[in-house]
Amino acid sequence: MKASQFFISTLKEAPADAEVASHKLMMRAGLIKKLGAGIYNYMPMGLRVIRKVESIVREEMNRAGAVECTMPVVQPGELWQETGRFDKMGPELLRIKDRHGRDFVIQPTSEEAVTDIARQELRSYKQLPKNLYQIQTKFRDERRPRFGLMRGREFTMKDAYSFDRDQAAAKASYQVMAQAYRRIFDRFGLTYRAVAADSGAIGGDLSEEFQVIAATGEDAIVYCPASDYAANMEKAEALAPAGPRPAAQAAMTKTPTPGKATCAAVAELLSVPLATTVKSLVLATDETNDAGEIVNSPVWLLLLRGDHDMNEIKVSKVPGLDKGFRFATVAEIEAHFGAKPGYLGPIGLKEPVKIIADREVAVMADWICGANEEDFHITGVNWGRDLPEPDAVADLRNVVAGDRSPDGKGELAIERGIEVGHVFYLGTKYSRAMNATFLGEDGKPAFFEMGCYGIGITRLPAAAIEQNHDERGIIWPDAIAPFTVVICPIGMDRSQEVAAVAEKLYGELVGAGVDLILDDRGERPGAMFADWELIGVPHRITIGDKGLKEGVVEYQHRSGGAAIKVAIADVFAYVRERVKV
Repeated sequence: MKASQFFISTLKEAPADAEVASHKLMMRAGLIKKLGAGIYNYMPMGLRVIRKVESIVREEMNRAGAVECTMPVVQPGELWQETGRFDKMGPELLRIKDRHGRDFVIQPTSEEAVTDIARQELRSYKQLPKNLYQIQTKFRDERRPRFGLMRGREFTMKDAYSFDRDQAAAKASYQVMAQAYRRIFDRFGLTYRAVAADSGAIGGDLSEEFQVIAATGEDAIVYCPASDYAANMEKAEALAPAGPRPAAQAAMTKTPTPGKATCAAVAELLSVPLATTVKSLVLATDETNDAGEIVNSPVWLLLLRGDHDMNEIKVSKVPGLDKGFRFATVAEIEAHFGAKPGYLGPIGLKEPVKIIADREVAVMADWICGANEEDFHITGVNWGRDLPEPDAVADLRNVVAGDRSPDGKGELAIERGIEVGHVFYLGTKYSRAMNATFLGEDGKPAFFEMGCYGIGITRLPAAAIEQNHDERGIIWPDAIAPFTVVICPIGMDRSQEVAAVAEKLYGELVGAGVDLILDDRGERPGAMFADWELIGVPHRITIGDKGLKEGVVEYQHRSGGAAIKVAIADVFAYVRERVKV
């Protein structure tokens, strides 16, 4: 490709609404152009990146035995009504009606459509296993689209769905996909982690997220530097402290804490470590009758150490809270505790509540909590002596750096990541809802065991940029760069010798299958170099009259380092070796 024939549209400044590095650089490098809120044109330079991502994904999916198909972007609402997601998914699901008043949705994912294919086409266990995938446009009506392609409304995703005869076969299919994903992300040339993720209502442990490591990532990734343990924050287990609960040393005392309504403020006032305080979180569960009317709302008290944060996913697994909970209202809190939030505790309740202590709190001694009276806390609180043992003990909190690793091989560390892929065992959630069955070996109908596997095709380039950029622009890995090599001839429009060497090298490299672009626009060196550094092409060959007089051209990698002089006679072989062609 020659630059004069291509579409290059770089900007000196990013638009004012671009917040993160990837959004700014994709706009400045002319990879995308905004059409509407969370909706972008993929410009030729950006589309080349996306096509390379798609190609790697497609090759590895095919290698793993998946079969490509395409499902409609617009899907009948009745399919989504079968699974209940038409109503449950909320406003992110864009619903439309056709001229006859029939409901349709703009697909954010395709479990319903692919399950409909399976129930019509896969009749017998002899046709299993099957894995169907597509690379297709998706739409989610984000309330606040932001960060460019990181959280847009329209995007491209690879979604795959496996169908198996039983759980054992489904888990085998899952492992095939999990390994395929590792090959895919290895080929992208990015630093990533495959982390254990929460499986939600499905249960089990078969769920992994693939996170591209980036300081600007929205997700916290927990890992052990001394082992292979890795999980997202929702999944990472906080182990119970080692050793027995210490013996009580202090007397329980009601202590004035005027105006101090947070654990941090109380700890500062009393000159004690924050870790000696206990925070009270009050939840409620609504019990309904057959008519859907709320008949009872039990109140629950969760106790966490003052310097720890509640993990809602873990709380949602506590028996009794696993069918849904909410934070209690002020009226409910006052009715049970006799005080407003900020001074709550488990001692001196007006009405009984169920007390769930975090593992850490369950082994604390001489701790501090609210006195259920404004401007007062209680110090020196101990289980057994001052209040009964909690009704239950559970892992309720987010882990923190330095916690013991659940695999027993060291301490946990935390870094940021951007989720770009997810593999997930679904079980029979969709096949049961849509009555999708096949005839088993025993001649009886059975529900398909399913898995789903997604990769954010258009999100991945943004994640790659978040991980690989500097003050001058993008730094692409070779595998997904818009062009692998750029030839920059200085004064090509004025020097026949420069033009001849550039054209000859360009022809040779094209013939060898190197993905490159020749900048024949006649730009000044500074402007030309600035464009390609912004765009992030990994390998640059500079040809100029001065170098040609010495019989050399210059090679430089986008990641930095000094330019290297290469003899004209050797440059073809040199570039081929660098780009592994």
